[in-house]
Amino acid sequence: MKRRSAPSRPDDLIVFLGPSLPQEEALALAPCRVLPPARQGDVWRALSLHPRAIALVDGVFEAQPSVWHHELLAALDAGVAVFGGGSMGALRAAELVEHGVVGVGHIFEAYRRGELVDDSEVALLHADEEHGFRPLSVPLVNVRHAARQAQDARVLAPREARALVDAAAALFYQDRTWPRVLATVGEAWRPVTRAKWDAWAAGGFEDLKREDARACLQAASAFVASGTRAPVRTRTGRAPPSSYVRRRRLVEGLCVTDEGLVSSEDVLTELRAAPDAGELAEAGLRRALLAGQARALGLLPTAEEVARAEAEWWAQLKLPSGEREVYLATCGLDAHEVRRLCEERALEQLMLEHASRLLPDGPSWDEALATEARLRGRWVEEARQLGAPKPRRRKR
Repeated sequence: MKRRSAPSRPDDLIVFLGPSLPQEEALALAPCRVLPPARQGDVWRALSLHPRAIALVDGVFEAQPSVWHHELLAALDAGVAVFGGGSMGALRAAELVEHGVVGVGHIFEAYRRGELVDDSEVALLHADEEHGFRPLSVPLVNVRHAARQAQDARVLAPREARALVDAAAALFYQDRTWPRVLATVGEAWRPVTRAKWDAWAAGGFEDLKREDARACLQAASAFVASGTRAPVRTRTGRAPPSSYVRRRRLVEGLCVTDEGLVSSEDVLTELRAAPDAGELAEAGLRRALLAGQARALGLLPTAEEVARAEAEWWAQLKLPSGEREVYLATCGLDAHEVRRLCEERALEQLMLEHASRLLPDGPSWDEALATEARLRGRWVEEARQLGAPKPRRRKR
């Protein structure tokens, strides 16, 4: 679906970028917000900025947990287009292309075809953010690219090109520099081959990761500029993410307030200490258990039932439609999470409405009403009120 194009704001396009492309070059290519290489939880946090597209280029590999597939799927569920290319983005795009992630570039295609299979192909040592993430080693994928180009230029024979790639692969990615790669090749090359290589390489090497990063950013920017809306993945009928994933997203999330962004983990810490924490948790657990049991029985809410559950929720909150977007942002909820919660409300209602038929000898509505009234003391109140003497009317 297309809509009339409007001037893009930087947050419409979020780019996770590090050593693959300088930030200045990215900003010259498109209006965007550039964030450091993605870690686990960063895409979830980025959704609080309400982007229309995310371009994942660089991500951490070793020092910290890598960006999760679940985060990218959550972005797609929220109607955010996700593009991947150049580095970690190419790998994740190849893994999730069937789910809607758009892969861009030669590296993505190589991963998708199975020619590349490991994240070590794009890994490299780089400087920190203060020094612009400057590359300090050579990724194996760039060595493969140079070997292929040298072979096409008849600088290297096929055997010599393979020796170059093997030498690079034998080095730990943090130690892989061109001088060390050439030293490792050693006697696999004749002196005349080394001379031809030196003359050809004097003109510099094409940086495949950089080219793919540019292409990825341009593709994402074109999508934003087109005014096209990303298709929202429908989740009705699909089981929610695992409890571990849901807990991770809960603590990694951000809430938008008038004063700025607030960590969901901090909100949760305050709620745990609140006087009504037990009551809130019990109600949430009861709903989740009933919804989970409904799914196990094969029950699915209709679109109308989900819409009714959402309307009842807003009515309970007494929030007019004009204030709901701000409320959801403060809750740290996107449209997909709202749908998921309303699905659970609808499933809970289905279970309660059909309780007498869900078990061989299921409880009736009246039985449930009486049981809860007795436990809460309401039964006694009503009984005493009914048993109290009725005031007599005076005769005239």
